[in-house]
Order: sequence, then C-alpha cells, then structure tokens
Amino acid sequence: MIFGKAGFGGAVADFESAVTAQDAKRSRKAFGRLQETFGQAREPELLDGGPRLAAVLEQVPPGPRAVVAVLVGACVERGADAERCAPAVLAGLRWALEQAAAFAEAWAATGGGPFPAPDDGEPGAEAVERAGLDPALGWWTLRAWESAAVALLNDRAVRAGADDRSGLLRLLTAVTETSGQEFTSLAYALRVLDDEPLVALHRTSRTGYVLRLSGIGDNFQLHTLLADTLIGGGHVAGRAPSPQEAAVCRETPGQVMAEGSFDLVAPGGEPVWNEGAPADIPVVDGVRLLVLDEPSYRRSWAAGRFFPGMRGDLLLERTLDPEETERWYGRVSPPAAPVGESAGAEGLTG
Repeated sequence: MIFGKAGFGGAVADFESAVTAQDAKRSRKAFGRLQETFGQAREPELLDGGPRLAAVLEQVPPGPRAVVAVLVGACVERGADAERCAPAVLAGLRWALEQAAAFAEAWAATGGGPFPAPDDGEPGAEAVERAGLDPALGWWTLRAWESAAVALLNDRAVRAGADDRSGLLRLLTAVTETSGQEFTSLAYALRVLDDEPLVALHRTSRTGYVLRLSGIGDNFQLHTLLADTLIGGGHVAGRAPSPQEAAVCRETPGQVMAEGSFDLVAPGGEPVWNEGAPADIPVVDGVRLLVLDEPSYRRSWAAGRFFPGMRGDLLLERTLDPEETERWYGRVSPPAAPVGESAGAEGLTG
C-alpha cells in the first residue's frame, strides 16, 4: 500500500527509506515524525506500518531502536501482524538483555555503588565510562524493550514460535538479580503457558480433575477460572465466581472484584501464591499438580487478566476416576495443620 508523505504512513515510508539508505539526517527527521503522527494514525497505516518498521529495526541505532520497537508493539496492539513483527522485536530484546547483563557486570567490577535507574534520556557519562556505550544503552532502554516484547507476546502464535523464551528468561533473571530491579511484566510474559495440562486435586471432596490452561498471566486469574470451572460447573462445593468475574479472566475487558474460593497448595504442602504464575506450580510425573484446599481466610482482589491483551482460558478435560485420583493423592503431602491448631496440640501435650 502506498501512502502520501503526510501522516503516520508517510513517516513510516520516509523512515524506512532513510534507514535503508543510511541517511542519518533524514532518519532523525523521520524518527521524530513517527512519534508525532502515531496518535492520529489510521488503521490501514498501523497494519502496514508495524511490519515495515520491524523489517528495518535491526538497522536502526541502539538508542532510537528501542523507541521504534515500542511503536511496532503499539501497532500490533492495534491490529498489525504480530508474527511478522515478532522476530525483529525479540532479537532486539535479546540484544538489550545481553548488553544490560554486561552493564551489570561492568558496574560491579568498577566499584559497584547504587545501581543507576534508567530515565527517558541517554546514559550519563559515568555509566558509559564504566561499562561502555552499548552496555549502557542496553540497560537504559530495557524498559522500552519490555513494553515492546510484552505487546508481541500477547499473541499466542508468537509465544509458540519464540523458541528461546527460556534463554531470554535466564538473561532477565541475571539482570534482575544483579540490579535489584524487577521487570515483572516481561518475566511473567516469558513464562506464560499454553496448552498446558494441569491436574487439580480438591482435597475436601477427594476428587481430581484434568484441565488444560492457556494464556493465563498470574494465579489470581487461574484461581478465578478454577473456581468458575469446578465450582461453577457443579463439580465441587464452594463459592462460584459470577459470570462477569470469569469473563474478565478470559477475554472481556475490565476488572471485577472477586473473592477467593480455595487455598492453592503445592504437592509438598507449600502455598502456591496468587501473586505468582501458573509456571510456579510444580511438575510431578510430567504434569503440573495443584491441590485445592478450603480457603483458610477471606481474601478478595480485582479479577481480570494480568495481560489485558492476552486471551486466557482453562478447560476441564475430564474428571479422574477414583483409582487415578488416589494415585495422584499418593504424590501429595498431608495438609499442614493450621498454626493455631498446632500450637494448641503442643500445649496439651507439653
């Protein structure tokens, strides 16, 4: 599709041409126009512009490259082809993570001190002197790369095609541990599970269920969908979420206040925190295994999707027969006694 020189479409064409020609002056001018015109971009310009910007992303210098990646992500959020845009953005993310890790190592090796917090400007002279320009730019632009990558990882096909998510997560973990700064959205996006089997054991009823989850960002979302599927589906007793609570955890926009229906427990008896992610649920015999206990206290939260642009789902595949259920319970520790009950027992025997 050919656009005139006006508007976002024209800015994309000018930027694409200038970057390809390695014309720094024209590139800077077109780069400014990209940012100025994006807010008024028409849908066809966004659908066309995202992949075109992604195609030249590698040729853009590291500083503005992150901003262009954010624009690509914004185009994807408004309908551009995520699969066409993803390879360049995820490659840029890897570069930024590698450079940020190098920055962290260099910072520690040159005296340490308070880790610099990136701002919207360019790296300061001290950061560049101690670590080098590319490592400093990698660290300084990492928040922008997080935003761009999460926009792409909202797409299930992108997640399926991103073969090195575990490698990206290892790099991110190293950066987080060294810097002390969290990149929660990126960490959770890299850990999202799709088409993942889950065995859930409801301890009170001594029943078990095989489910399959996809696109669930955190365990608040999983908790609500488990309650909707098992309690709302009439399989176990308890408080069922309202239809609105369940809908916002799948694909309906917005949030609705919800109340907990279970304690989520690992096979070894440790809590599985709502603030965590489904990837935190332990794998037993090749399958994630979760125990559902009665709620030990009342808790509520704003139900919804951790990633508003990501469709979440939880499907019940089948109910385990009694023999299968007991085999799974054989892999689970007995329930821990409540603190008060344990203390009381000690007092009676002491």
